[in-house]
Amino acid sequence: MISEASLVDQLKDKDTQSHAFEVLINTYKVRLYWHIRRIVLNHDDTDDVLQNTFIKVFKNIDGFKGDSKLFSWMYRIATNEALSFLKAKSKKMGISNVELQTQIVDNLQADVYFEGEEIQLKLQKAIAELPDKQKLVFNMKYFEELKYEEISEILDTSVGALKASYHLASKKIEAFLKND
Repeated sequence: MISEASLVDQLKDKDTQSHAFEVLINTYKVRLYWHIRRIVLNHDDTDDVLQNTFIKVFKNIDGFKGDSKLFSWMYRIATNEALSFLKAKSKKMGISNVELQTQIVDNLQADVYFEGEEIQLKLQKAIAELPDKQKLVFNMKYFEELKYEEISEILDTSVGALKASYHLASKKIEAFLKND
């Protein structure tokens, strides 16, 4: 496995860029897919956002300073792309982001790529009710099992604030599931 620093150097070098980008995609596409999928929920939308994410990474790799891990930087791009996608989609449909989230969760059962059972559908409905920041923190901590330090780097938020967001999100989800 190639080191992250070496991969970044290869991505910035025109001679090795093409192969390095292939390595980058193969290394991160599954993790980024599921990160984005937990935000936008729909498979086809996730593919679009994932493609946009890799395009942004490719176009902006020269601006990557190495202040954070490459992985964190790409997660930040993926997160922003997913949130921008949802914002644009809700605006295009003339509905609020919350209404869009509800609609997406309602459509999950019809999604051939959703293999969840009833309890997972309820969990997705509960998560959809959360504010964006809590939703992101909950997904990254619960599903992706990222450490608070990694999430802090990705979302540029203090570990203390992230712990508070996760705690609040957990309490809200618990209350939703008890009341449902």
